[in-house]
Amino acid sequence: MNIYRNIETLPEFRKTILTIGSFDGVHLGHQSILKRMVTLAKEISGESVVVTFYPHPRNVVFPNDKKTFLLNSPEEKIEEIRRTGIDHLVIIPFSVEFSQLQAREYVEKFLLAKFHPEYIVLGYDHKFGLNRLGDIRLLKEYSVQYGFKVMEISAQELENNTISSTKIREAVEEGDVQKAYQYLGYPYRLSGKVVYGDKLGTSLGYPTANLQLHFKDKLLPKEGVYAVKAIYDHLTFDGMMYIGKRPTILSEGLQALEVHLFEFSENAYGRDVVVEFIEFLRDDMKFSGKEALVEQISKDEAAARFILKEYNAFKGVKAPRTSIVILNYNGKDFLESFLPSVSFSSNNEDVEVVVIDNHSDDESITYVKEWHPEVKTISLTKNYGFAGGYNKGLLNVEAQYYVLLNSDVLVTDGWLDPILQMMDNDPTIAATQPLILSLENKSLFEYAGAAGGFMDVLAYPFCRGRLFDDVEENKGQYNENAEIFWCSGAATVIRAEVFKNLGGFDTSYFAHHEEIDFCWRVKRAGYKVMVCGESKVYHMGGGTLSYQSPYKMFLNFRNNLFTLVKNESMFLLFYKLPFRLVLDGIAAILFLTKGQWSNVWSVLKAHGHFYVGFLKAIRHRHFFTQKIYQHRIGPYNSKKLYKKLIIWDYFIGGKKKFSDLRPNDFT
Repeated sequence: MNIYRNIETLPEFRKTILTIGSFDGVHLGHQSILKRMVTLAKEISGESVVVTFYPHPRNVVFPNDKKTFLLNSPEEKIEEIRRTGIDHLVIIPFSVEFSQLQAREYVEKFLLAKFHPEYIVLGYDHKFGLNRLGDIRLLKEYSVQYGFKVMEISAQELENNTISSTKIREAVEEGDVQKAYQYLGYPYRLSGKVVYGDKLGTSLGYPTANLQLHFKDKLLPKEGVYAVKAIYDHLTFDGMMYIGKRPTILSEGLQALEVHLFEFSENAYGRDVVVEFIEFLRDDMKFSGKEALVEQISKDEAAARFILKEYNAFKGVKAPRTSIVILNYNGKDFLESFLPSVSFSSNNEDVEVVVIDNHSDDESITYVKEWHPEVKTISLTKNYGFAGGYNKGLLNVEAQYYVLLNSDVLVTDGWLDPILQMMDNDPTIAATQPLILSLENKSLFEYAGAAGGFMDVLAYPFCRGRLFDDVEENKGQYNENAEIFWCSGAATVIRAEVFKNLGGFDTSYFAHHEEIDFCWRVKRAGYKVMVCGESKVYHMGGGTLSYQSPYKMFLNFRNNLFTLVKNESMFLLFYKLPFRLVLDGIAAILFLTKGQWSNVWSVLKAHGHFYVGFLKAIRHRHFFTQKIYQHRIGPYNSKKLYKKLIIWDYFIGGKKKFSDLRPNDFT
């Protein structure tokens, strides 16, 4: 993250996503805004810019009022903003002169003149300018004229209480550091230097480090005893902290900040310590004498150790290694029907569910947040299609395995477990799909993927369990685990590292065939693609786009040609491509004889787009081939490529089932 303190020397930011505020505490509400900016910046290849102020505006505008003590020092604020992934932080020295800017001056002379934003992202209640008269409504008025967009972040709710820096300050002042932790998303902290004290703690058998704060405007928690974590010399120790005037020992005294660290015996004088408050133990109080005080401190230690043991166990839980990622566009009905079943995908708790929304307008995400708050949501600013939507959304998902799942899929209990076990046992497996059965007729395989995808010599795709429109009944004939050529995009598990290394989906496809193109790259990089016969799901099929849709027909013809050009060797492409174009022409003639005019137009339109985009496809070929060479684990794994022409065997040879094809005709 780049940090700027002089507004006159700012660089020219690219596609600026801007937000402005004091951000005291950088609490969960702030983090919601900042993370949304980071997501948006990745989506549009822009730069996220945070503008904040120091000193705190209230202390400048109302100097005679009670001083506002802060939740963060400037250094702590910088570090918390850095954690969110923001690109640039601009720190404005807040002055009386700056506070006198009228709202419109603030927008014109400050926001627009200095940052030229493409997006301004703000909380629902953000106010600016003299007397706080500027608001989101005013920004939206300017957005029409200056061509930027205003993105409003709704109130971040936690247990029905809107998060605010003021409420966190109140919690800290009351000693409710657990509530502060909940609102901040991290423990409340004090940082300072260890200084010499009067060694009263040592005389009581509990040596303490006396803390002198680095930041004098830091808000102190209520006086009392706390269970804490302390970071010293890059190591973390359990301990307890006392804040108070030591009434048992001294009749009058200054407030002391003393931390006792368990299992710590070093000389820390002059060194820096950061203390994190985990839980309030008791109020400061006066005891009858030293013996009673030591007895109570012993009880405090036992309580602190128990609390910190529980806390350490909780913090030891790792982030999920498997993310079930559902791409949604206006699929509220599907989410209502099928999302509840997704929670039973695995008996392993190390799984999270994520919904990437392609800018729906049917309240899909509102439904998810209200009824499935455990599900993470990622909202994109427009519909990028299947390929682009996944690529954009997955930039914000960290996991070992991506589970790409259509919103119209009903999963079975534990369907993921055998797939993950198989992939864990064989690191050369890059992608695996389950058996995909029809939701409408559960005895049949489903068109989109069936029991695994294959490809013939001219790159025509087909499936075990489905040749063209002939779908087989599931009689257990494909219950074994088997290597295939491609996985269905309806339900597949992909090794995240491979997905990233090989460039993800080709976003120019928009939808359809991108998973086949990706799997071909996977095979070219030496990996395996598998189907797990022990696992099954049920797919509605055509839920998002009908199989008979002319648009889908167009995408399939166009994208299939692009896939051939991008992945076949140049030598073989020289004769295969003309042959494919002729066969597509024959298909158009057959559609014509049947009066299927929309399909004829789809084929012609697909070819037109292919010719126009041919050079672009060649560039994409070079880009993805470079990725393959950089990350391949072996030579081209051409297993399961059908050496004959499937359309000939099906239409002329009468082979209507996968079992009719000879095993020797596969590589």
